[in-house]
Amino acid sequence: MKKLLLSGAVAGLLASSLWSANIEAKKTEHSLTDISVMSPLWKDAKVVEVNLYPQTTVKMNDKKANELNADNGSKIAKVQALYNEKEIAFLIRWKDDTLSIQKGYRSDAYGDGFAVQFAQDFSNPEQLPYIGMGSEGREVFVHLQKATPNTFEPNGKGNVELQVGRKNTPYFEEELKNFDKAVKAEATVDYERNFVAGGFRSMTQVREGVESNMDMIYNMKRDCWKGSLSRELKDEYLDLNAPAIPVAFAVWDGGKNNRDGLKLLSGWNSVTLSAGGEKLVSALNDEVAGDLANGKAQFEANCAACHLTKDIQMSVPFMAPDLSNIGGYASAGYLKESIVDPSAVVVPGYNRNAHKNTPWYNVDENGNRVSTMPSFSWMDEKSQTDLIAYLKTLKAEGK
Repeated sequence: MKKLLLSGAVAGLLASSLWSANIEAKKTEHSLTDISVMSPLWKDAKVVEVNLYPQTTVKMNDKKANELNADNGSKIAKVQALYNEKEIAFLIRWKDDTLSIQKGYRSDAYGDGFAVQFAQDFSNPEQLPYIGMGSEGREVFVHLQKATPNTFEPNGKGNVELQVGRKNTPYFEEELKNFDKAVKAEATVDYERNFVAGGFRSMTQVREGVESNMDMIYNMKRDCWKGSLSRELKDEYLDLNAPAIPVAFAVWDGGKNNRDGLKLLSGWNSVTLSAGGEKLVSALNDEVAGDLANGKAQFEANCAACHLTKDIQMSVPFMAPDLSNIGGYASAGYLKESIVDPSAVVVPGYNRNAHKNTPWYNVDENGNRVSTMPSFSWMDEKSQTDLIAYLKTLKAEGK
């Protein structure tokens, strides 16, 4: 693929703003196995601001949730990273005005949460997985932490006598207090899950083979969450022993009924551990210089018949993916590939809200997914670059 960064001296060209950040991981000799958000080790790690954008490519089948999130802006998360010879750890802080805890006995109450996502294969920085869910052949590994109360069933211990409501017990006063203590001692107090994903609705929980630890604490005075993840650099699912690696972050606001794809997420951010990762860092952080006016004209002429943005509404909703925030979480390489070879990455399990007469892909006689979007490889290089530069500007402002 030809380099997308053009000379800033070319008359009339404007550069699209940065969408990702380079996170410099701090090396430590300390163990990171049980590191928490309160660890003093974080004071030595550089703080980097990462922008999180509303996921608008697909839409939730929940009218109330969609209304609550209709005007979402971007959000800044402050991220730090540590590593040693065997482990890597991240600390993420983000603003949230409401403390929301998942309630297992209700279907209309959702918990705050965060996730850290890794690409299983990042050997080619221009062909990283689809952000959010990955795609077939370009899978992602996701660490997820949700804010939950103590839960008791099932705990795998067979102690059914503790899995009843306290009002259904024959106990009173001191005996009831002892029952409460016993229940609390047996409770599962942490919702931490690991997944592999290769497309929408493809998340598969990983129960073995991964050594990781997550932590999540809400600061009532500052109305913000702190979350941490520590994991081994190498296991049977990931090999992060590299000079630089890509990582992405997502947060859920339970107060706005966030869950599943209804979230704020970043694009791929580079994390540098040592010298030698310049190719990935460049691919994720170099600005795309192009003529934004011409890029918008190219979009209106070639894309707007199917794709919506916040300001351009020529198409039927979800005839194709909504691109209102595509500049916030898609890399220039991903956009380039999507323009010239749209069938290279066809994410399985596409949006159920897609227009019934215009499926996003078809399946050929060999079982391969073929995008209904035509290739625009005929477009000259300058027009492609201008279009990509314009697409990179499509992202929500902070609120």
